[in-house]
Amino acid sequence: MALKIGVVAGEASGDALGAAFIAAVRAREPDAQFFGVAGPKMIAAGCEAWEPAEALAVMGVTEVIRHLPRLWRLRRRLAARFLAARPDVFVGIDAPEFNLGLGRKLKGAMRTVQYVSPQVWAWRQGRVRTIGTSCDLVLCLLPFETRFYGEHHVRAVFVGHPLADRIPLDVDRDAARRSLGLPAGATVVAVLPGSRLGEVARLGADFSAACALLAARRTGLSFIAPMASAAVRELFASQWRAAAGELPVQLTDGGADHALIAADVVLVASGTATLETALCKRPMVVAYRLGAITALLLRTLGLVKVPYFSQPNLLAGRRLVPEFFQEAVTPRSLADALGAELADPARAALLAQEFRRIHESLRVDGARRAADAVLELVDR
Repeated sequence: MALKIGVVAGEASGDALGAAFIAAVRAREPDAQFFGVAGPKMIAAGCEAWEPAEALAVMGVTEVIRHLPRLWRLRRRLAARFLAARPDVFVGIDAPEFNLGLGRKLKGAMRTVQYVSPQVWAWRQGRVRTIGTSCDLVLCLLPFETRFYGEHHVRAVFVGHPLADRIPLDVDRDAARRSLGLPAGATVVAVLPGSRLGEVARLGADFSAACALLAARRTGLSFIAPMASAAVRELFASQWRAAAGELPVQLTDGGADHALIAADVVLVASGTATLETALCKRPMVVAYRLGAITALLLRTLGLVKVPYFSQPNLLAGRRLVPEFFQEAVTPRSLADALGAELADPARAALLAQEFRRIHESLRVDGARRAADAVLELVDR
């Protein structure tokens, strides 16, 4: 009988993970069936989509609240369908707040897996007590995560990061610049204000104003901003016009890898894009801003347990790259930090060495490892 795997993936990053996971499972189990919540890449890989991955695209504490009734209805509906379909295993890909709750409803009727650990080691560490009640296995993208789970007796496996597999260890800046039509001798600043509209709404204006300040201080700059969607492009273009005026910027549809590789420095919203920037071996300035009430709750309740929030700093265990949170995110602070990175080529070379070490530690054929771990769980 063919192996049946239920999946729920959130947003573009989960869709990419899911597609690679499906391909890796089918390399061993060609007749395996996949169904659940999927994005276009997973659908192309052969997953039956009950709902689109975009249905889970919500961020932040207060931002989630207004979507809760819809998300609760969706989770109840999915739980009923999975219990009726009886897959051999349920794999929640990212979207932990949604998937762990769904996993609790399904565990016992089938094996349950969370692919991409929630940042339980960073904030609200008490959540680890409930993760074991939701899933039989956690697949971790970052090596230090398994140590935390081991301390709390939750089964976890490090599978590596798919970006580290996809991005080559040695990248070609000149080729990237040619492909984007960037001037050969320009100093290139890549701007990544986020993939979600909420992120861009909170950061885009300050990012644009920071670039305008930087351009007023330095000549020969070229700006490029890869956009995650048409909606993000429209919002950021309006923010750029308002804050930077006629300063030229090349907006691209996707293609973040090429923009990062081509860049001399990157201004980036915190998240997976910071790791992508590190894997492209580029200096960066990182910013993170939540809704005001969400940030107040995190600070007041002492929920944050780590000294850094950007992935390069977390992986290095020290402050490799400058990062700015909440009210510290201003055009001047960002422009100052970008200027300092551009003024120090020796530091850029040292960063590239450190980023290569991180890259090598994460480059372990993650999709195959994830597939092996899930198939072993099913066999058990």
